[in-house]
Amino acid sequence: MGKKRTQAYTEEFRREAVKRAEKPGATTASVARELGVSARQIYNWRRLFNRLSDKQFNSLDSVDYSKQESAEVRKLKKELHEARQEVEFLKKAAAYFANHQE
Repeated sequence: MGKKRTQAYTEEFRREAVKRAEKPGATTASVARELGVSARQIYNWRRLFNRLSDKQFNSLDSVDYSKQESAEVRKLKKELHEARQEVEFLKKAAAYFANHQE
């Protein structure tokens, strides 16, 4: 017998599902039918959003649901580090040339 695969939904999808289910006049069951998920899943997502911090929720079950955002943050941190190194070098160069001008 094969192993049952579970669908990995994006954080944005899960948040939107919970928001739609909480709107006045909407039921969790109707939203679940529209989105093709179980109502129990929406209840679980709501519970997780209320219980866990955003960072904990993003890495639930060792799956990073915001890989694109994480990659962008890593890229920006690298650029910031490089820019800081350049600024330090330029400060040292400016001090050197200021002291050695005739």
